[in-house]
Amino acid sequence: MAVTVKECLELQLLEVEMLLSMFPKKGEIKLDEDAVPGVQCYLRNADGALPPQLEYSIAVDVGEAKVKVELQVLLPHRYPHVPPQLFARSDALHRQQQLQLNTGLASHISSLDSGELCVCDAVQWVKDNSLPYLEGSKISSESASKEVVVKGTLHRMWIYSHHIYRQELRKKIFDSAKKLNLTGFCLTGKPGVICVEGLRENCEEFWRVIRYPNWKHISCKHVENIETEGSIDNLRLFCAFEDLQFQAHGDYGLRNDYHMDLGQFLEFLKQHQSGHVFQILFGVEGKLSDK
Repeated sequence: MAVTVKECLELQLLEVEMLLSMFPKKGEIKLDEDAVPGVQCYLRNADGALPPQLEYSIAVDVGEAKVKVELQVLLPHRYPHVPPQLFARSDALHRQQQLQLNTGLASHISSLDSGELCVCDAVQWVKDNSLPYLEGSKISSESASKEVVVKGTLHRMWIYSHHIYRQELRKKIFDSAKKLNLTGFCLTGKPGVICVEGLRENCEEFWRVIRYPNWKHISCKHVENIETEGSIDNLRLFCAFEDLQFQAHGDYGLRNDYHMDLGQFLEFLKQHQSGHVFQILFGVEGKLSDK
């Protein structure tokens, strides 16, 4: 007999309760306060729309120094009969070590029996297996620090979407930008445009997070890399991550179907030395709004 989504969600809640008992301290598990109630509401009335997928992170202490490795978890509605999406990250890991750690984690999870809850197992694997990668990262850092000239690169990504409306999506965009020390902006409405600038690995992590698990109608249209021998902060075009909204044109009778004033957007870009990006984003040469 096929397993229902309701049965899967019940198992997911049991596992979350187990994890909360294993990690009772504040901040050890980051879980949206509405996530569990949303699933519980669906379980009481399974005829309604499916709740958002459960998404949370767990801070795992590794080694005697208790270095923090964060395990990010996203559960498909049919987990545990569909594999979870897991990603381990740490500020103490370089990009290559982080990639190797996640490759090992994915291999371990794929070796487990299908249909079994496995997030607790993944937490234990991260705890038991992260140390060699952390030590390798430390050695790489010590070698790099011996070089006389330290060069940095500012990475800037220009991202286009058909539209950006949903509050939960906008929250993820702003939370991720803040967490990763990125500056830039998010233009809400139709079309939607995001610019992020900062360290390359942070920009790429932002891009991975906001697309995760699957944001349709979004693409990275343009990337800029600028090298410097000083701080990359001197190369930033934006001093913060801004919530950008302009006057909308017409609403066609639909609550969210409104278009941003692209003339005002072009003016904003020119004020930030980025007027050339307008044509890259939209394929046409921009014209300023009438004043």
